[in-house]
Amino acid sequence: MSALILCHFALALFAAPLVRWCGARAFIVLALPPAATAVWAATRWSTTAAGGADTTEWAWLPAYHVDWALRLDALAELMVLLAAGVGALVLVYCASYFDDRSRQLGRFAGNLLAFAGAMLGLVLADDLILLYIFWELTTVFSYLLIGQTSDHKRNRRSALQALTVTTLGGLTMLVGFLILGHEAGTYRISAILADPPSASAALSTAIVLILVGALSKSAIWPFSLWLPNAMAAPTPVSAYLHAAAMVKAGVYLIARLAPAFAEVTPWRPLLLVLGSVTMLLGGWRALRLNDLKLVLAYGTVSQLGFLTVLAGAGRHDTAIAATAMILAHALFKAPLFLVTGIIDHATGTRDLRRLSGLGRRLPAVCAVAVVAGLSMAAVPPLLGFTAKEAAFQSLLDGDTADRWALAMTVVGSALTTAYTLRYLWGAFARRPGVPDTDAHAVPPAFLAPPAVLALACLVLGPGVSWLQGLLGTYAGQFPVPAHPYHLALWHGAGLALGLSCAAWAGGVLLFLAASPVGRVGQALAWRSADRIFGRFLLGLERTALQCTGFVQRGSLSVYLVTAMSVVLAGQIAVLLADEPWAGVPAPRLWDHPAQAGVALLTCAAALLCLGVRRRMKAVVLAGLTGYGTALLFVAQGAPDLALTQFCVETVSMIVFVLVLRRMPVHFEETYSRARRALRMPVALAGGAAVALVVWIMAGHRRADSAGAAMVEETAHHGLKDVVATILVDLRAWDTMGESAVLAAAAIGVTSLIYLHRRTDSAEQPVLPLPGDHPHAGLRTAWRATSYESAGLPSGDEGAPERTWLAAGSTLAPERRSVVLEVVASLIFHPILVLSVYLLMCAENLPGGGFVAGLTAGVAFIARYLAGGRHELADAVPFKAGVFTGLGLFLSTGVALSGLAEGTVLHGWTWHGHLPVWGEAHLSTAVLFDCGVYLLVLGVVLDIVRALGARIDRQIERAAAGRTVPRGEAGPA
Repeated sequence: MSALILCHFALALFAAPLVRWCGARAFIVLALPPAATAVWAATRWSTTAAGGADTTEWAWLPAYHVDWALRLDALAELMVLLAAGVGALVLVYCASYFDDRSRQLGRFAGNLLAFAGAMLGLVLADDLILLYIFWELTTVFSYLLIGQTSDHKRNRRSALQALTVTTLGGLTMLVGFLILGHEAGTYRISAILADPPSASAALSTAIVLILVGALSKSAIWPFSLWLPNAMAAPTPVSAYLHAAAMVKAGVYLIARLAPAFAEVTPWRPLLLVLGSVTMLLGGWRALRLNDLKLVLAYGTVSQLGFLTVLAGAGRHDTAIAATAMILAHALFKAPLFLVTGIIDHATGTRDLRRLSGLGRRLPAVCAVAVVAGLSMAAVPPLLGFTAKEAAFQSLLDGDTADRWALAMTVVGSALTTAYTLRYLWGAFARRPGVPDTDAHAVPPAFLAPPAVLALACLVLGPGVSWLQGLLGTYAGQFPVPAHPYHLALWHGAGLALGLSCAAWAGGVLLFLAASPVGRVGQALAWRSADRIFGRFLLGLERTALQCTGFVQRGSLSVYLVTAMSVVLAGQIAVLLADEPWAGVPAPRLWDHPAQAGVALLTCAAALLCLGVRRRMKAVVLAGLTGYGTALLFVAQGAPDLALTQFCVETVSMIVFVLVLRRMPVHFEETYSRARRALRMPVALAGGAAVALVVWIMAGHRRADSAGAAMVEETAHHGLKDVVATILVDLRAWDTMGESAVLAAAAIGVTSLIYLHRRTDSAEQPVLPLPGDHPHAGLRTAWRATSYESAGLPSGDEGAPERTWLAAGSTLAPERRSVVLEVVASLIFHPILVLSVYLLMCAENLPGGGFVAGLTAGVAFIARYLAGGRHELADAVPFKAGVFTGLGLFLSTGVALSGLAEGTVLHGWTWHGHLPVWGEAHLSTAVLFDCGVYLLVLGVVLDIVRALGARIDRQIERAAAGRTVPRGEAGPA
């Protein structure tokens, strides 16, 4: 089973190249995995019909009791045959529906096949968490399929609406799964059904939350608005997702859990009421539409309500009727959607007001549609009739609630007959006053998939007894009545048949009274749910904008004061209420007098920041506080932290200096004495409060420190550097999350600088200005002389003859520093070697991927400061994003490789002998640290290019603008 599911995803990865090579014929190849799955499921029919089950189990996350557990029983057998069989036929249909020139066909093919794999995983999952994962995968792939034509606003809006509704329902369902698993003591579905937890308020809450997810997936009112809008998707998507697969997921989940929880409040009232309402609203709406696809869409909504009533009734006979109706619905609704696609393909329209005479022009297509339509209207001897008879009879034999549901079902069946006649008449009949519609011939291969499904409706009607064993096995999970219902084409003339006749008659009358029905429907029409949804989203967006505008005033100082005031108020309130300092030992002022001296100097630098007006002076003083903190780490015996702090402060100060080139020398905000007198105490009180809280927290520690255990664990693995081991092994989850945040922050910062591109490689060099010598060459911010920047004529400036850097010739002579060039060229490679050393020695000496990446970044910064942006481009010919992406990919890959042992970030260590190296070992922690190294290096390069090279280019353009008048006047 696992191999069949994975085959879908594996082949989906190659769908795009297959489509490029084979065109639309690639869909035939892509149909092989679902076809093979259907054949395999057919071979297991006898086993599942006899009550057996095929299972696959793998302990995936044993610590959380989550397993990769698949189970093929009677209900899963039925759903697998539908998902795989109909999926294979739809993929074959796509080979004729699309042509080789269709846009983004490869992506569509891969998404459709991947959806089929996710649907198979959903119906086979025997673990609640695994089921949820496949559940959300179907949501994501359906979003991509509905939004296939993304350049159309309607497709984008419909895809987003479907994603919003089903995802919110899925998240709600996940909470219900967690509660249910906690109450049952397991997430294994088969174990929960075998021994369900006793009724309780928590269980009822879990059931309601789970049903919200199921109802939203199956488009049950009030979540039904997304399904009709999803008809913006290509017709094969509607035939598969919205007839046989995705919308059945909610009904499947209800049917799966019904044997254990049908008697739990409020299961039956909720499902019977909402299912009945949906059945009536969907059927009534279908009578007033003119688009054939929308008629079927609202008909699908109505039928899903009917299926919800049957699956939620929770009795033996209704279970047989529900499973029979699930099969019948897929076999008649999917071919009707496919026929609609054929009509649209052959005529160019789906508007029944413009269609006329297609029954004579396309007789074979008409025959297929009539067979499927009559099955939908429950006309004998088709499968739809036997399923509808089973539904009527099972509800007749039920309690009062079932009989009320029966009355709604009869009315819904009349509506079904009416919109079926409307569909068949509108699509194929010759209408007075409307000319016959032109249509090209339909190839047999195009018609074959819907014909096969319609033929199944015709064959399984008389042969419905073949299904009794499989469907009866599922129904056997409910208490079996004294006289259980058995599927058959003919049960004699009884009340169920009379109700069917009444539904047919009512449907014919509704169809004949189309005009009065339309006027009544228009008069009784409620406000469009789609419009309400749109206005709700618009109101939510406006509210968010107003809140953002109120809070985000654009003043950094206001943000800081607000945040610190809130934190300070909360801390003071807790301190005054609890008085937690009682019993806390008094803090030691210092362990060594040197600490006191460093601390005083650091505090003095911080206090001096409050009164400075020049930006550069503020940066230097802030940097001194960072270096002072690093010295405190050194005095405390924490070389790893000190090394990291030194590197961070160095890079930060350089970045600040680069940015300050384009900023005013002085701070532009002016503060009155009153405002400054207010803010300084807030800042000082905030710092004092944080220090007080840290002292109290440290003094209130009651449990043993985790440090000893971490030291012991590090020594157990033969390592010495505890800090590095914590970062890449013991607490690697935190490091991976922080790495992702760092990458996202770098992308955000550079995106603000590069509005269009994040690389200099595609930008054109600055050309010589008018009036310059024709061979003036490249002009950079570092090459523009002070005279040129001032707009004055340039004189004779000599340049050193020796070039120490690759791009040194791009610098103006007076801006070159031979000493800096020599130093940069001499220290560049040693610093890179040092960074590699810091990376590789981190297990036993101070170092690590983070500090090593910063060190390597300093080497490239030195090249940039000495030679400008062209020197940086020569030193790093690659895009900085390559390092960032590669590092994040490597770290994530190492983390996910641990899943092979059941735990993310599970570590391995290799010990061996290398020819030159000697005894050596390699662990996944080192590979993880290499990913951090590459990521940090990429972030530093990205920021330097954005805040350094990009600002250089702005200076060049500004200088060029000032020299144009001089250049234009020269030739004159």
